[in-house]
Amino acid sequence: MSKLYIITGPAGVGKSTISKKLAECSSKSALIEGDEIYHQVVGGYSPAWKDGNHLNVFWKICIDTIKTYLKAGYDVVFNYIVNPDKLSFLKQSLGDFEIKFVVLMVDEETLLLRDSQRPEDCQMKERCITLLNSFRNKGFDDNNVLDTSKLSVEETIEIICNNNKFNI
Repeated sequence: MSKLYIITGPAGVGKSTISKKLAECSSKSALIEGDEIYHQVVGGYSPAWKDGNHLNVFWKICIDTIKTYLKAGYDVVFNYIVNPDKLSFLKQSLGDFEIKFVVLMVDEETLLLRDSQRPEDCQMKERCITLLNSFRNKGFDDNNVLDTSKLSVEETIEIICNNNKFNI
């Protein structure tokens, strides 16, 4: 049976890196980067955190795309900001499939180091700490949180693949 991996966490924590490597582990997989879908809108674009955003359309596209791949036998890695309320919606919409939900977290020092290694125009600097603290206060189940501060990409992938605690 196809699996859905939902990877979330604050900016700079390594969602894209982990998601890509995780998708590469499966012989038949699709990687869905939520940001890429959200930024497909050009005319009428509004940032996700502002009024007038297009999140309703975005989530419909994501659910439909994920379902299409899963039904065709692909493992799907979906990477986006997912809060506990949105997780409930995803479980309701995709509950017929096996789902692993992972909240990637790091300590502040590691986050700032990773942020500094991004291209200058992509660095968030102190804002990434604000987002990290926001994620800490969202009320995620501890079973879904993975602190990668001292883990390599390979170790992180191994833990996600082999640990059932992330199953929802």
